[in-house]
Amino acid sequence: MPVNQDVIITCALTGAGDTVGRSPHVPVTPEQIAASAVEAAGAGAAVVHIHVREPETGAPSRDPRLYREVVERIRETGTDVVINLTAGMGGDLVIDPEAPLRQLPGTDLVSGLDRLPHVEELLPDICTLDCGSLNFGDGSNLYVSTPDMLRTGAKRIQELGVRPELEIFDTGQLWFAKQLLAEGLLDDPTVFQLCMGIPWGAPADPGVLQSMVNMLPRGAQWASFALGRMQMPWVAQSILLGGHVRVGLEDNLYLAKGVKATNGQLVERAARITESLGSRVATPDEAREKLGLRPRA
Repeated sequence: MPVNQDVIITCALTGAGDTVGRSPHVPVTPEQIAASAVEAAGAGAAVVHIHVREPETGAPSRDPRLYREVVERIRETGTDVVINLTAGMGGDLVIDPEAPLRQLPGTDLVSGLDRLPHVEELLPDICTLDCGSLNFGDGSNLYVSTPDMLRTGAKRIQELGVRPELEIFDTGQLWFAKQLLAEGLLDDPTVFQLCMGIPWGAPADPGVLQSMVNMLPRGAQWASFALGRMQMPWVAQSILLGGHVRVGLEDNLYLAKGVKATNGQLVERAARITESLGSRVATPDEAREKLGLRPRA
C-alpha cells in the first residue's frame, strides 16, 4: 500500500482517562477544552476529537450541556476544524469478580441510544462508534458494546446524517463493523480508527496493524494511533501504510521523556513527521472531502 500523501491529523484533546492529575496541560473545563481545540487546529489538526469532564473534579462526563458549551466556544472563535464527538461514554461496567452480577463504583452503563443525546442535539461532523466489547485493562473493568447496541446506535447515527468513526480495538470488532456495512447501517465512505496498544485489545505491533489494514473494506478512510511513547512512531507507521493519524493528550502526555506536552505541541510534532516522510498535512476542507462530510457551514 502506498504512503499516504495527504494526511489528516486528528487531535484527541482530553479523553476520559485518569490523566488530569498527571499533567497540568490536560484540559478539563469546557473553556479549556475549547481553547485546546483551537490550539490544536492552529498547529495543523484538521479534526478534534472531544470528550468532556466534570469541571469541578475532572471526572469523565456525558453531560450534553458540557458538550454544547465546548462546541459553541469552538465555533464562536471562527476556527475551521472538523468536530468529532465521542459517543463511547456509557459503556463502562465494573464487576465484583467474586459476585459478577454486582456492579461496582465506576460503572456507567446505558443503552446504545442513551449514548447519543449530545450527538442528536449538536449534529457534529463525526461521532465515534466503539465497535465491540473489551476487557478494558487489568482488573474487572469491561467496556460493553454488544451487536444489538451497535446496530441500534449505527442506525440512529445514520438517520442523523452524522459520519460515524468506527473505533476498532481488535480484529473481531473490524469483522463486525464490516457486517454493519453489509447490513446497510453504514454509508460510504466508511471511516475507521484503528486503536492499538489498549490493554487488552490489539497490541501496538506493525504486523497486527498491517493485518487490520488488509481487512478494511474497499474505499475506507482510516487512521490509527497507539498509546504513550508509541504515539509518534505510530504516526509514521500509519502514514507508511496509507492511513491518517491521531495524536493528543487522550493517548499520551509527553513530548519527550520527562517533558509534558500540550495538544498543540503533539500536533506540531505529528505535522513535522508527516512532512519528513514527503507527505503533506490535509486542511479541514480536504478532510471533509475525504471523509464525505458536509461542507463547512
